[in-house]
Amino acid sequence: MPAQSHPLLRLSQITKTFGTIRAVWNLDLEVYPGDFLAIFGPNGAGKTTLLRIIASLTQPTSGTIEFTQKNSSQNRQQVGYVSHQSLLYNELTGFENLLFYARLYGIGNAQDRADEMLAKMGLEQAGDQLVREYSRGMKQRLTLARALLHEPQLLLLDEPYTGLDQHGSRLFTQVLEGLKEEGRTVLLITHNLGEGLALCTRAVIQHRGVLVFQAARQEFEKSEFEKLYFRAVEPGARSQEPGARIQNPEVRIQKSESRSWRSTVLMLVALSFEL
Repeated sequence: MPAQSHPLLRLSQITKTFGTIRAVWNLDLEVYPGDFLAIFGPNGAGKTTLLRIIASLTQPTSGTIEFTQKNSSQNRQQVGYVSHQSLLYNELTGFENLLFYARLYGIGNAQDRADEMLAKMGLEQAGDQLVREYSRGMKQRLTLARALLHEPQLLLLDEPYTGLDQHGSRLFTQVLEGLKEEGRTVLLITHNLGEGLALCTRAVIQHRGVLVFQAARQEFEKSEFEKLYFRAVEPGARSQEPGARIQNPEVRIQKSESRSWRSTVLMLVALSFEL
């Protein structure tokens, strides 16, 4: 993680239940300015619920969420969120969509900001085109532009590669690489291990609502992570109940001399789940 003394975001013992279902369970997480955090996990792991909690779109059943930086009293204004729904208006042009949202955010010089974001996403030639005529990849880049209009401290991306072809994926990755170079703080949910690991500064695996692995990207090899991931989420791996913590995991703890205890790598080389 970036060398920062104070996190941008701190989640403490976050639990979210829907009736008897535990979507997120006793989760602790700190996100530092400049982090590019990739969250991996199977469907139903609680990843989208976690992002919705951070975005203040749903409240946790228990636990606390805190933006610790200055001027962060209104959490939603600190967050840009790209969900499964684009929230774009198909009968408006790309420019008109961004202009509409810029005015909703109360952004000064809204027209200039809309033009700036179109250029940033490589859509300046399509700004006057109706969104219903956009390809899936173009819509994703426009959706990302919408989420960045108000210069949020934290960007949340929920499976943004879904539905993109290879060309669209490559263009979208180039945009995210640019955001990483700018030092943006990003939480990315993705099923694409290759893209996620290439982009992230820190990787997390969430399974049955629990964070079962967390480490800085340079502290593990891609091949190690892939083996760990599939071992953690394979159908035969079970916990005592949905959302419960892993029972008796065998772990190898590897500490880096140059890092604090927070960057300790827990390489779960053999997971033991009990019914």
